[in-house]
Amino acid sequence: MSQASFTRRKRSVALLGRMTNGYVLSRIAHLEPRPGGVGMRTEMTRTAVFLYLVVGFARPAVAQVDEQRAQEYFKEARALCERDGGRLWGVSVCAPMVIADRRTQTFATSQPAPEGPRPRVLGIVNAPVQWGGATWGAYMWDDVVNATPRHRMEIFLHELFHGVQPQLGLTVQALATEHLDAADGRYWLRLEWRALARALRRESGDERSLAVRDALAFRQARRMLYPANVEDERGQEITEGLAAYTGTVLAAQSAADAIVGAVDLLDGAEKTALEASFVRTFAYVSGPAYGLLLDASSPGWARRVRGTDDLGTLLMRALDVQPATDASASSTRYGGAEIRASEQKREQERQERLAELRRRFVDGPVLQIPGGGSGMSNSRGAEVIPGVGTVYFGPFRASGAWGTLEAEKGVLVASDGGSRRLAAPARPEDGVVAGDGWTFKAAPGWVVREGARRGDYEVVRQP
Repeated sequence: MSQASFTRRKRSVALLGRMTNGYVLSRIAHLEPRPGGVGMRTEMTRTAVFLYLVVGFARPAVAQVDEQRAQEYFKEARALCERDGGRLWGVSVCAPMVIADRRTQTFATSQPAPEGPRPRVLGIVNAPVQWGGATWGAYMWDDVVNATPRHRMEIFLHELFHGVQPQLGLTVQALATEHLDAADGRYWLRLEWRALARALRRESGDERSLAVRDALAFRQARRMLYPANVEDERGQEITEGLAAYTGTVLAAQSAADAIVGAVDLLDGAEKTALEASFVRTFAYVSGPAYGLLLDASSPGWARRVRGTDDLGTLLMRALDVQPATDASASSTRYGGAEIRASEQKREQERQERLAELRRRFVDGPVLQIPGGGSGMSNSRGAEVIPGVGTVYFGPFRASGAWGTLEAEKGVLVASDGGSRRLAAPARPEDGVVAGDGWTFKAAPGWVVREGARRGDYEVVRQP
């Protein structure tokens, strides 16, 4: 990896930590072979990602949850969901809430905590959790205490919506959109975002319609290049895009204020585009934009949307428009040449990073663990190796019939979910094997044995 590439990656991680007020977490639950499929296919229940671009909020040192501040946050969130009164979705999103800190094991609840053990994920996720027979909105202390008041409420309402999402029939399989790490995928997505921002800023019907037609043309151009990923995009926009839209709308003081929030998301994503991956984050930016444009053109659409719908198609029908006929010509209105040049440069540096990742996780000695089981992974800074899988660099926890894995510095999850790989393992002892930043412990009935290549190990069921 060149010094320039290393410097860019280091700056990227630092920028995400400084400018994004949120946690990027993938949760994998009950992974099973897909009938008729090849090997294992990862069923991602959802990806909790907040790309709220906030400057100047550094994460604090280890600190326990402040009970008084936590109760103030609960009161604010409860007031907003009660103000909505179920009007947006036809059901109330209000639910009990808990804020926890993993390091100090402190927590605060909006109502008396149930008896018995706490969910193990408290302090690790922003997500709905089951506790005492009820669905709770769970939040990480660092994320909520570091947020601006507005973004903090968006985080709360986002997760509260996820709690009612299953009963609305809007929980859709949301797989990794790996094509959005490629130059062409990113190019057309950034153009779509710029057109959506222009549409939100325009009140004139003709001007807004023109910008929407451009956005739909850019969307169509991307999907024509990557037809196999159309359903993956659609699933993420339904699963996470609608949650982000809910947070934006319910936290806003007015319709105009909601538009400001959505445009801020679009602008913020553009400002950090070269340092960010869109693989598991794009729907958090696109969802609020499409939702607010639908609010203006098809009032009450949220009560009618189905899990099989596509947000772009809904907007096209609501406005009775078609995508612009020449996406390339339309791109000139949105700085297409500038975006293309920047993405080509980013792609060159990405290829350097990919060569290093292939050396560590594909070509070099590895420990290979079966897919399946359940777990959590921090997707901030994750890198896609095309045709192979995604490398997660943050905290990674997984367990299954085969054992338990804890990692901090890199795990390669295969694109089909069939395996996990860790770099440069040490020789196993008593079913435990470790490497740089990771530890694996085999479950009874499973063993770690030498793999087919010299230096490799694999986890298999004991004969």
